[in-house]
Amino acid sequence: MRHNNSGRRLGRNSSHRSAMLRNMVTSLLDHEKITTTDARAKEVRKLAERMISLGKRGDLHARRQALQVIRDRTVVGKLFEMIGPRYTDRPGGYTRIIKMGNRAGDNASLSIIELVEEEITPRPVKPVKAAPKAASKATSKATVAPVVATEVVEAPVAEPASEEGEGEK
Repeated sequence: MRHNNSGRRLGRNSSHRSAMLRNMVTSLLDHEKITTTDARAKEVRKLAERMISLGKRGDLHARRQALQVIRDRTVVGKLFEMIGPRYTDRPGGYTRIIKMGNRAGDNASLSIIELVEEEITPRPVKPVKAAPKAASKATSKATVAPVVATEVVEAPVAEPASEEGEGEK
């Protein structure tokens, strides 16, 4: 079972795998587009997005962390001076994987992984409208005063005087 084991092994031991991914990330940041297999592209994407996030931060500690992964100082310079500032307004998703089909020799599925070029355009925010039914119910309850039960006091009613002996008492 593979509980809590993330990532693909890619048919290599750990040192070979980490060296291969470092080389691929360096090439991706240098050329901004590489062709590889689907599984490798998905693994490179994780590492490349971390490196671009470090490039956006731009401080000395981030540069040193990037140098631990990317072994070419010129590529690290390009990452911090050109690539990182390009994505300052973008919250993530710096790479794109495009499926190409299968390779002729071994029928492996190929992909192009590239850095996203277009500017991010935020979606227009629609104004929130109150539902008319909810608003009418709220206003009708607010305008109508509550009915309070009151005790009705009857005033004494004078009996009509009879015609026969009125006023002769």
